[in-house]
Amino acid sequence: MLALRPNCECCDKGLPPDAPDAMICTFECTFCTDCATGVLAGVCPNCGGNFSPRPIRPAHLLKKFPPSDKRVLKAEGCAPAGRAA
Repeated sequence: MLALRPNCECCDKGLPPDAPDAMICTFECTFCTDCATGVLAGVCPNCGGNFSPRPIRPAHLLKKFPPSDKRVLKAEGCAPAGRAA
């Protein structure tokens, strides 16, 4: 089950469960579309994988399967793709 993390790991933008601009990699690293496509050029800084749009969990299932409330933020910030942060 996807964790549905609440924020972009790069800029800390809030990404609620219904956010249409949430992107994830295969390990569920979570970024907003602006950071994923702009700063990171489509490459996850954590694993080197690509991004896909994060699915939106239907609202009626959020109570039974709540999103994560744990915020993850890269303390060192996000470096552009090809440069380690």
